Amino acid sequence: MKKLDSNQMGLATGGFVAGIHFLWSLLVALGVAQVLLDWIFSLHFVNNPYRVHPFDLVTCVTLLIVTFIVGYLLGWISTWLWNLTVKEK
Repeated sequence: MKKLDSNQMGLATGGFVAGIHFLWSLLVALGVAQVLLDWIFSLHFVNNPYRVHPFDLVTCVTLLIVTFIVGYLLGWISTWLWNLTVKEK
């Protein structure tokens, strides 16, 4: 098997996780996040105990930075572990 590049995997994972949270932030900014959340909970036969806060740009940027860093670390660590177990031909 081929060894993977930890930095590339970290960037890809961090970008994906931050991208999902960007879409959530966009739903909050457009005012449809609460409706979506209520609908998802109702599909599971559960009352929604959560309320979406109003959009705040500082919170949005903080969310994206934190999720990118956590995603990067998870991608980097998982690739590092993968590379420990792979024997190159």
